[in-house]
Amino acid sequence: EVQLVESGGGLVQPGGSLRLSCVTSGFTAGSYTIGWVRQTPDKGLQWVSVIDGDVDQTAYSQSVKGRFTMSRDSAKNTLYLQMNSLKPEDTAVYYCVPFGFGSWGPGTQVTVSS
Repeated sequence: EVQLVESGGGLVQPGGSLRLSCVTSGFTAGSYTIGWVRQTPDKGLQWVSVIDGDVDQTAYSQSVKGRFTMSRDSAKNTLYLQMNSLKPEDTAVYYCVPFGFGSWGPGTQVTVSS
């Protein structure tokens, strides 16, 4: 059974940083393409970043490029999202989503506010 548990969210001031983690089980995280997506009531689901399953190449949405960094520790089956220079518009629930499984974790809430 595929399981995903996101953590690391919280309340942070604009300009601050957070590091999200996604612990996976039930599949070999290092072999699959996995993305981070975020959800807000007004904008719905937004793609944030993705890491390729073969060569660990990453890609980012324009709204976070240069501020967020996605990485993977295959030995720990864990994905990370380092978020710097956070803005109020980054406020959302963040999920890690492996491609091809249709599985979602509970997400982690990120709130950027002064």
